[in-house]
Amino acid sequence: MLIALVALLVIGPKDLPKAMRWVGQWVGKARAMSRHMRSGFDAMMREAEMEEMQKLWAQQNEAIMKATSLPENMLPDLSGPVPSTPPVVEPAEEPWPVAPAEAPAAEAAPPAKKPRKPRAKKPAATGEAA
Repeated sequence: MLIALVALLVIGPKDLPKAMRWVGQWVGKARAMSRHMRSGFDAMMREAEMEEMQKLWAQQNEAIMKATSLPENMLPDLSGPVPSTPPVVEPAEEPWPVAPAEAPAAEAAPPAKKPRKPRAKKPAATGEAA
């Protein structure tokens, strides 16, 4: 309130709206710059946290892999060529007998339409036209 009163006395009522608009623009620019700096700082913090989490996950993954690793003689042989298509496995005999599929019941035909009777012609009027 005190600042507004001093501004009114120093600037004057005629130029006060221009001055307030100018101050508003500068405050807006300052806020935008502050918001930009804060978002950049937040992005750097997220990246640093992600790097720490990735290191922690890598350590945990390595510990899990060591704890659950298979002996060398149980590992599959991956030194040979990789097949371009997967092998086709033929199905074995059916494990249980399958009943033959029943034929679907024949659907009833829609009822036939009755033939139309020809319309009788109306007799022509015998009166004379006036």
